[in-house]
Amino acid sequence: MMQVCLNGRRTAMDGACVPLSPEDLARSAAEAVAAGATEIHVHPKTPCGHDSLSPRVLAPTLEAIRARVPVPVGVTTGAWAEPDPAARLDRVRSWSALPDFASVNWHEPGAEEVAGHLLARDVGVEAGIWSGTDAAARFAASPLGPRVLRVLAEVTDPDPATAQASARSLLAGLGGAHGRPVLLHGEEGGAWPVLRLAGRLGLAARIGLEDTLALPDGERARSNAQLVAQALSQQGCSQRSS
Repeated sequence: MMQVCLNGRRTAMDGACVPLSPEDLARSAAEAVAAGATEIHVHPKTPCGHDSLSPRVLAPTLEAIRARVPVPVGVTTGAWAEPDPAARLDRVRSWSALPDFASVNWHEPGAEEVAGHLLARDVGVEAGIWSGTDAAARFAASPLGPRVLRVLAEVTDPDPATAQASARSLLAGLGGAHGRPVLLHGEEGGAWPVLRLAGRLGLAARIGLEDTLALPDGERARSNAQLVAQALSQQGCSQRSS
């Protein structure tokens, strides 16, 4: 499974290739799916380009993407979009249009409450387990663990020389992960080494302009579709060499 992360917390300052509006996100999603992506992860944005959990921002983004692609669409519930845990939960409770799944970062205050509400509404939960946090230990103790859609193992080490070692350490810390599937991905300089490791381990992966603006050779990526095509090529090479 290859998930594409369309935009993340990036803004217009990161370049014109980063899609922000519902229309641009839908176009980018369609191109990425045509290139081989099987799921979409998106950060809905206000007209000013800020991440938002507001139903008035979420609904148009979901509608636009779903009009263009038939694959599952997931969103963030990151605390940066709404730092107060109670307000964040209220935002998620107010959603009328629902995503197929949502990422919940387990190290953030209020994560279990947000995840529990999403599960009660039959929205799949990606348990975001970040390296460098206590998320793996929290998740191991969580009664919600066996009910999540998958674990999103996020390697925050941006160093290409050490990112794979960080990824292996994170996976070891997850243990059995409550028996749930694991999607492994990295960020910035660590994105491509971690993606290749995911291929060798037979794990689901993701790529997109949220995780990196660069192709494996360091050239600036032109689109999410270009990143997806490169990722599938890289994973194919990793699997053949393992």
